[in-house]
Amino acid sequence: MAAALTNMPSQLLAMELPLQIAQYAHTSWTIREGASLGLVFAMAQTPDGYLWIAGSYGLFRFDGLRFVPWRPPDGQSLTSGPYSLLVSRDGTLWIGTFYGLASWNGREFVRYPQLLGSFVTSLLETRDGTIWLGAIAESGRLCSVRAGLVECFQAEGGFGARVWSLAEDGDGNLWVGSDSGVWRWSPGHPQRFATSGMRVGDLSTTVDGQVLVSLWGSGLRQISGDRLAPYRFRPAASPDQWVADGSVKSNKLLRDRDGGLWIGTEGLGLIHVKDGLADTFSRVQGLSGNIACSLFEDHEGNIWFGSDKGIDRFRKLPVTTLSTQQGLPNEVTKSVLATTDGSVWVATDGGLARWKDGRSSVFKEREGLPDSHVQSLYQDAEGRLWVSTAGGLAYFADGRFVAVDAGPSSEIYSITGDAAGNLWLSGNKGLAHLDRGRFAGNVPWSAFGRRQQAQVIIADRGGLWLSFWEHPGVSYFKDGKVQATYTAAEGVGEGYVSSLRIDAEGALWATTGGGGLTRIKEGRATTLTVANGLPCGTVHWSALDDRGSLWMYAACGLVRVARDDLTAWIADPRHRVSPTLWGGADGVPLLIAAPAFHNPPWAKGSDGKLWFVSGADVQVINPDHMSSNPVPPPVQIESLVADHQSYAVAGRLELPPLVRDIAIEFAALTFADPRSTRFRYQLEGHDTDWQEAVDRRQASYTNLPPGHYRFRVKAANNSGVWNDEGAQFEFSIRPAFYQTLWFRVAGVALLVGLGWLAFHVRLRMRIRRLHREFEATLEGRVAERTRIARDLHDTLLQHFHGLLLQLQAVFNLQPDRPREARQVLANAIDRAAEAIAEGRATVQGLRSAALETNDLGDDLRRLADEIVKEVGSMASASVVVHGDPQEVHPHMREEISRIAAEALRNALRHADAQGVELEIRYEPRQLRVLVRDDGKGMSPEVLRSGKQGHFGLSGMRERAEIVGARLVVRSGEDGTEVEITAPASRTYAKPFRSVT
Repeated sequence: MAAALTNMPSQLLAMELPLQIAQYAHTSWTIREGASLGLVFAMAQTPDGYLWIAGSYGLFRFDGLRFVPWRPPDGQSLTSGPYSLLVSRDGTLWIGTFYGLASWNGREFVRYPQLLGSFVTSLLETRDGTIWLGAIAESGRLCSVRAGLVECFQAEGGFGARVWSLAEDGDGNLWVGSDSGVWRWSPGHPQRFATSGMRVGDLSTTVDGQVLVSLWGSGLRQISGDRLAPYRFRPAASPDQWVADGSVKSNKLLRDRDGGLWIGTEGLGLIHVKDGLADTFSRVQGLSGNIACSLFEDHEGNIWFGSDKGIDRFRKLPVTTLSTQQGLPNEVTKSVLATTDGSVWVATDGGLARWKDGRSSVFKEREGLPDSHVQSLYQDAEGRLWVSTAGGLAYFADGRFVAVDAGPSSEIYSITGDAAGNLWLSGNKGLAHLDRGRFAGNVPWSAFGRRQQAQVIIADRGGLWLSFWEHPGVSYFKDGKVQATYTAAEGVGEGYVSSLRIDAEGALWATTGGGGLTRIKEGRATTLTVANGLPCGTVHWSALDDRGSLWMYAACGLVRVARDDLTAWIADPRHRVSPTLWGGADGVPLLIAAPAFHNPPWAKGSDGKLWFVSGADVQVINPDHMSSNPVPPPVQIESLVADHQSYAVAGRLELPPLVRDIAIEFAALTFADPRSTRFRYQLEGHDTDWQEAVDRRQASYTNLPPGHYRFRVKAANNSGVWNDEGAQFEFSIRPAFYQTLWFRVAGVALLVGLGWLAFHVRLRMRIRRLHREFEATLEGRVAERTRIARDLHDTLLQHFHGLLLQLQAVFNLQPDRPREARQVLANAIDRAAEAIAEGRATVQGLRSAALETNDLGDDLRRLADEIVKEVGSMASASVVVHGDPQEVHPHMREEISRIAAEALRNALRHADAQGVELEIRYEPRQLRVLVRDDGKGMSPEVLRSGKQGHFGLSGMRERAEIVGARLVVRSGEDGTEVEITAPASRTYAKPFRSVT
């Protein structure tokens, strides 16, 4: 049965796995992308990595992201617009213009007056280092430049009006394309190959080094003996036909390093020929323009196409995409399978495609398929290919498909079989069983406790492993029942299981929708997760290549874990792997969900290549030859901008003092995938370690101190290849005058002098402070004596005076009224005790026990009652409060109370007052206390100097002055008013607060 797989249907389509243009990564720059270049006549790349572009709008330098116009230094200029470019082996850029020739070696710009007025159409450096150029003056000219000397030549019979192109073949012969034909110029005598009136376009070489000639409107020619013979190739879509010469319209030629021929056409876009098969790429596919003006291959192997409207880059990808352009019958792929005869089968919605020996074929209903909508694939132990379709199940035999009853399911998601010849199908209606190709029964999914079908089934030791979309984990089914189930509780990764695989040791590998890759061996589950080094947790399938490395298609791309790394993880699940990742920039579609609902989603061909379904297309990789970019990117430091002023980085740069903001711009000249470029930079003298940056080409610094610095930068290309040498340059920042050494020395000296002066000033101040402290001590003693005298007057003497009055009353009551006299005497004794206590407190500086509350109104009411009783007057004393009471500092409350009490005593004893009013006014800015009486008042002399021998009025004034209050005494015939005013800041214990 395996031999039957070698038979192919009659319809064959040519298919070469070597890349077609559409399988390259393509990027286009036109005026929409900021590439205002005009017609792109030529391209070249200097050793520093920059791509130079000669356009009708001038000469440009390109770093992969920016097109920068270039002009010669020191006010010099090109004679006219550039047309041809060449970088010689010594790194010199040669610039052919419409009116002459110039060169630029990075330091010196040279123009060649011998060629002034000549249109330089082409440039070439031969093996001996000679620079050759084709030119148009009065007629076609061939010139050489050796050691700065220009020499021009004419062929016998002439080149005609124009010399358009130059080439060197594998034997070192110089070839010239002109209006008069193709000339083999050197070595030896020039030889002409006539072109029968056809105009010669560009020159290149064949794979074996022979000259290849393009003729405008007549295809390609190659040298065959003494004549030009046709160079033919076939279209990839119709390999049984030849491409007609008239449909080529070649304009520019390029032979790349892989042997492919690139043909730029006049109006048809780009043609690529590889191994005799050609495919095309035009504006319909996204080419910048259909008129070719130039072709170029850079150091990394990228192919550049210059057109009349822009520039295009074609980059070889490590992952090859197969689509309908390469022979798939439909854009929607379902599964892929490699069979033992070396074929690879791809199931699509438009038929079944087969690749074998570099050719593809398509199977549909006419070859016996029940339906062209193909779903799942499987090859059984006998080598038969089984195919499920929307119309039923079939197997392949003798070049055709034979339909088989698959049971009630209309859609089959997975097929597997065991060594006994049993075939198992996971369908939408249940698990179907075929015994040696015949339907033997169907188990509905409800018997498994499931509402939906199993996504994947795989046979193992007489049983089946199953995974279900709606339930995470895997189950083992044998002998008509589920024997075991493994979920997250048993160590399986989180999420649905999208694929299953059994390795040579019998271990089951299950990929999960979010928990990584699980391995189940002998009932033990271990999972390789992000914590173990995986770049992401969603894995669609896993496979082993011929070298034992593990491959996984994940949501973040294609992942490879080397064999030794995988073995270390199997031995120790705590081991952290170091995988390699290929992402979207490498041609891998990034899919969150599993790319295929049918199985298998991947296959390994007999040549070791891995094929896998990626949604609409099929991807192919060669694990042994993954295309990568081995060229370390040249690194350039382009400019330094300090405070918005740009500085050239040539030589040692010196910046002015006090620069604030510094930005250093750099570039890595890799064109494969510039946005994936990684950088490391360090500013020695400031940074303690390397700084990382991805696709950021600037380093910024602020407020660097004066000093010397060295800036270093390294870069890695899209394949992770580092240029560790990188680039560096040095610069310094000049100090301001106050940052110089002499200023610092002067500053230190000044500080020393100021310190010495400060020491002496402090010494003098200390002496003065000691003197003031001595005087303050003396003044304090005097003040204490004054206070005691004042308090004795206000308290003790007043008590004694009251005691005297009571003793007089006792004397007057005796002997007629002894009982009353006894009572008055008892009161006198109490007053004497109070006087003694008051005197002791006065001497010790203590507050009166009567003033222990924090309410000034209550204090004054209590004092008023005591004083009225003490004096024995029939007068009335009242206290009136205005405003919201505030908390008063204790010392201020004590002194105000003493002043008010003295004023009240004076009114009752000396003024014969019948009524006294004490008024308290709480105001936001001050506290006012007024004592008003209706007595006889004071004489002006007493008001001014006080009463002879009495300290009441002077004591009141002294108390007010001590606490910073203002005392005003007004007296007249209608009575006396004493006003005490104290500022709120010194009186209130807390900020003024109104409660109304």
